[in-house]
Amino acid sequence: MGFLIPSKYLCIMLQLKNVYFSYGDHQILKEIDLTLNSGTTIAIIGESGCGKSTLLNLIYGLVQEDSGSVAYDGKQLLGSDHHLVPGHEMMKYVPQEYNLMPFTTVYENVGEYLSIQDDSRASQILKLLEVVDMMDFKDRKVKTLSGGQKQRVAIAKALAQQPKIFLLDEPFSNIDNFRKNDLRRSIFKYLKQENISCLIATHDRNDVLSFTDETIIMRHGKIIDHRSTRAVYHQPLNHYGASLFNDVNIIKKGWIHNQNELLCYPEQLVISKNGLPIAVTNCYFKGSYYLIEATYENHIFYFNHRTELESGSNYHIDLK
Repeated sequence: MGFLIPSKYLCIMLQLKNVYFSYGDHQILKEIDLTLNSGTTIAIIGESGCGKSTLLNLIYGLVQEDSGSVAYDGKQLLGSDHHLVPGHEMMKYVPQEYNLMPFTTVYENVGEYLSIQDDSRASQILKLLEVVDMMDFKDRKVKTLSGGQKQRVAIAKALAQQPKIFLLDEPFSNIDNFRKNDLRRSIFKYLKQENISCLIATHDRNDVLSFTDETIIMRHGKIIDHRSTRAVYHQPLNHYGASLFNDVNIIKKGWIHNQNELLCYPEQLVISKNGLPIAVTNCYFKGSYYLIEATYENHIFYFNHRTELESGSNYHIDLK
């Protein structure tokens, strides 16, 4: 089943066609076809080494594709071989290694590229410091900040330049867990309000599920899936794609109600009077629920349950 794209998203901002890229003899990206529409947020997920960061580097112009084309608003973009200073002015990129001025303040870093003659300069800086929750640190020197705080400053500094396309590489990797959810909500809300297109490379499903319109799954340098985020999650094409979001159960053909073989997540299985007989082997406390590990014919299953189940006890499980 397809998904509806709001009309404001129908303008193509970025398009890659049949892109290949290699480091020496080692091919990193293969057959990359990608379209990013105006105002759309797309996640790029996949195992380490699959090419996520390299793809962002190539889009931004830090490396040169071997073949294929990259176009912005219908016009081909030239890569690093054609520019003394790599990068494209309509894009801003926040890589895992961010570039800040360590001996100046947070405020000065965010406003580095804003004209001092602009009457709205101060309000723009303060607004972005609120977006990344760094108002309390605006007068601190960057060198005194933690890694997560520097990451937030780098995001605000890039947004201050009002990009049309925003590229993020593991943007919340150094952020404290208790702050991540509020920060995600604030940043992605701002991107939607400003109609900024975004590509985010991540390994964290919490960056993906609540905040992205589409998801790209990469493996061995290729895009193997690109659909709406909900479709990618609810109708995974294979075990690899599903495993990027959660533990995955493989239900063999005929095991439950003569179903064909299917993949399902722990929240899709429940204890029932009939179904697949299982023996509990482990029970993991998850706060509001327990993750139950169980076996059937040497196959391991995971499902969620509201209470702890004793190891060695026997039950039946069924699809919810």
